[in-house]
Amino acid sequence: MEEETVEQIADHYMAMGHSVNVINGVINNSDTYHAALSDEGKRDAVDRNVGHLELMLTRDYWTDEDMSSVNSAITAGKAYNG
Repeated sequence: MEEETVEQIADHYMAMGHSVNVINGVINNSDTYHAALSDEGKRDAVDRNVGHLELMLTRDYWTDEDMSSVNSAITAGKAYNG
C-alpha cells in the first residue's frame, strides 16, 4: 500500500468529521438531507458512516489527531441502530 501524504491524511480526517456530523445529525434530527429518509434509510446512513469511521480508525498513519468525537459517534451510532 502506498504511503499517504500529509494532505491525504488531513483529507481522511476531514471526511471522518463529515461522518461524525451525519451520524449526530441523523440521531438528533438536525441533518436536513437525511431527515427526509425513511427510518430504514436513516439507520442505513448511520450504519455506513459508523463503518467508515471504524475502518478509518484501523489506519496506522494517525498521530496526535483527536478521535474523541469519532469514538463518541461510533458509540452513538451503534446505540441508535441497536
